[in-house]
Amino acid sequence: MLLAIDVGNTHTVLGVFKSDQLLADWRISTASHRTADESWLMLRSFCADEGISTSSIRGVGISSVVPDWTDIFEAMARKYLRTEPITVSASLDLGIKILYQDPAAVGADRLCNAIAGFNRFKGPLIIIDFGTATTFDVVGKNGDYLGGVIGLGLESSAAELHRRAAKLPKIELHFPDRIIGHDTETSMKAGLMFGTLDGVEGIVNRINAELGEGAMVVATGGLAGIMAKHTTVIKEVVPSLVLEGIRLVYERVRK
Repeated sequence: MLLAIDVGNTHTVLGVFKSDQLLADWRISTASHRTADESWLMLRSFCADEGISTSSIRGVGISSVVPDWTDIFEAMARKYLRTEPITVSASLDLGIKILYQDPAAVGADRLCNAIAGFNRFKGPLIIIDFGTATTFDVVGKNGDYLGGVIGLGLESSAAELHRRAAKLPKIELHFPDRIIGHDTETSMKAGLMFGTLDGVEGIVNRINAELGEGAMVVATGGLAGIMAKHTTVIKEVVPSLVLEGIRLVYERVRK
């Protein structure tokens, strides 16, 4: 079995694969500080609830955009699973060409999305990840990573509005029934949700115009399912896309 760990700025997702099958996955807060020992106790508890034996985990793959957490999970893998983890980066043989001025500047999660997306759907492909940031990653016909777009994420936008404006409340991120809000909370939901949706459609149209052809659009991340219900632009939702990319990178490097 393989333990795949996706460390984002807001949430961390852990998943256990048996061959190419994702047996279970768990989402935790990245903000909470944990030691390698505490992380191991948490993982062991999660696995026990799912009937998964941690002694069956033979490998660990990590995608991380938070260096401190990279170190913690690498230490956990070495100490408790007795294995050398593979941490995804542009310096590995990923099997793709990264057309970025500095390939090392591309987040590991974006590379994993590109690799897993192309493996599933081929190209050209646009992968939208609704996380702390909303990212658009573009993959060419031959699987090359062409680049992308980075914008402020929905949760980040809502938190920033609440932080900077004393009278604007915290809100839940759901689509209102109508665009014209009759109270502050509904007005904020309309602006954030429909504003993000229109931005997604506009950026996809601009990317396709630059490519000169229509690309398949796939969404991932915590809010992908909600957004996909309100647009025809997104064709597929794959919540575990980064974890799949970690697995593919791990298998390629180990071979």
